[in-house]
Amino acid sequence: MTTQLRSAEWHFTDDVDEHLARGGDFLRSRPDLHTVHLTVTAQLRRRGPRAYGDDPPFFGLLTRGDGGVAAALLHTPPYALNVTRLTAAEAEALADNLLALGHPVSGICADAATAEAFVAEWARRTGAPGKLRELQRLYRLAELAPPDPAPEGRARVAGGSDRDLLIRWYDGFVADAGLHGGRDAADWADFRLSYGGATLWETPDGTPVSMAGLTLAVAGQVRVGPVYTPPELRGRGYAGAVTAEVSRAALAAGADEVLLFTDLANPTSNELYRRIGYRAVADWVLYEFGAAS
Repeated sequence: MTTQLRSAEWHFTDDVDEHLARGGDFLRSRPDLHTVHLTVTAQLRRRGPRAYGDDPPFFGLLTRGDGGVAAALLHTPPYALNVTRLTAAEAEALADNLLALGHPVSGICADAATAEAFVAEWARRTGAPGKLRELQRLYRLAELAPPDPAPEGRARVAGGSDRDLLIRWYDGFVADAGLHGGRDAADWADFRLSYGGATLWETPDGTPVSMAGLTLAVAGQVRVGPVYTPPELRGRGYAGAVTAEVSRAALAAGADEVLLFTDLANPTSNELYRRIGYRAVADWVLYEFGAAS
C-alpha cells in the first residue's frame, strides 16, 4: 500500500511506478546527474521492492507551484539517502518532512551544498552528527582511448560458470571499498549474469584477472562498476583494459552516455579513468550519521 505525506511541496511514496510516472521526465532530463536514481529504479521495477535489502524503498519528489518537479529523493535502506540538488531551505524542509514522517536516515549522498545543509538540520533536530565518509566524482566518457599497449589477454562477458568467481570478487570489492550492509554477493552476481552485466579480462591461458560491471541501459545512459582486480594482480593494466572494453561495448550497443563513479581518495583509479577518456562531470559527498547525543 502506498503511503504519502504532503507538507510544503514534498510528496513521498513507496511505489516505484507512481514515483516514475510523476518524476520520470525530470530524471530523464539529466541522465548523467540522475544516473543512480535511474538505474536503481529500473532494477526495482525489474526485480521487485526487495532488490536492495529487506526494507522497502522510499521515494520523494519536490514539486513547484506549477506542478513541475524540482528535485527527487531515493532511499533503499540500508544505503544512504540519495538526493538531487536542493537549496539550503529545501534541504532543511526535507529534514523536517522526514522527521515528521518518522523515516529513519543513516546517511545522505548528494552534492556538497545539499548534503551539508541537510546534515546541519538533521543534527540540530536529532542530535545525530554527520560524519564525512567519502568524496565521489562522477565521470563521463568523452573519447575512448584504450590502453596502448594493452596487457596480454582478452575480454569476455562472464557466464554462468563464472558465478562463484563473481561472488568472491564482489565481496572483495565491497571489502576494499569499506562498504557495509546492502546487497548479497550471490544476488548481485545472479542479476548481472541475467543480462551480461559483468565482463572479465583473462590472460592468454584463460585465467580471469579483472572484472568490470555495467548497469542496465536507462534513458540512454549506462554506468560502469564495480571494477575489481585481486590485490596480487594489480599494477599490470588489467583494470584499464577491462574498463575500456566494457566502455567500448556500451557505446557499440547504443549508449549515449557511459558513466562511472570514483572515490576521490584513490588517485590511481581517477588517473586511470582520465587516461582512457573519462572526464569529470560533478562531485558528490557521502555523510553518515552517528548516534544521537
